[in-house]
Amino acid sequence: MLLQEPLTSQGNKHDELDLEFLGNREGKPIALQTNVFADGVGNREQRILLWFDPTADFHTYQVLWNQHQIVFYVDDVPIRVFKNNKNIGVGYPSQPMKVEASLWDGDSWATDGGKTKTNWSMAPFKAHFQGFDISGCPITKQKSNNIQECFSPTYWWNSEQYWKLDSKQQGELENVRKKYMNYDYCSDRPRYPVPPPECLHQ
Repeated sequence: MLLQEPLTSQGNKHDELDLEFLGNREGKPIALQTNVFADGVGNREQRILLWFDPTADFHTYQVLWNQHQIVFYVDDVPIRVFKNNKNIGVGYPSQPMKVEASLWDGDSWATDGGKTKTNWSMAPFKAHFQGFDISGCPITKQKSNNIQECFSPTYWWNSEQYWKLDSKQQGELENVRKKYMNYDYCSDRPRYPVPPPECLHQ
């Protein structure tokens, strides 16, 4: 089974930020996959093997999104950064989004690489959340055309300290990539013989 917690907009040209827990056989590590869609284009998956069992206890999963970068965190440790590279033609999420959470059957590819199928006798499958919190810029139908307000420095996530990782966070990110990453679309040469442009500006 796959637990997905995306931020997503609507329509064919939608934006989306994904945190997806890929199920596995009992006793094997569970992968956390992230993906970034902009203007309906995704295929930017990265996967890490979590250094803990996420089914044993609650952990904190966060997404920071501003006009400079998107940062995915696990227990306050950055696990992925997607920078705004619109200046070199790379799409960057800019539409209002909502939070969704779902469980769905991804056993054709997600569970142990598609080798382990869902055991439906274990249904119903449940996900539990606690301490859920959103800090965001609310968009209503009346102000849906005025999202510039959301870039205001009065919102904490737009302040300069969140434009890039500090040296401690950068070290934590590099440690996660070195020890726990097991897939990065930027390194997938059969899929991308020429790396996508953002991969050269990480």
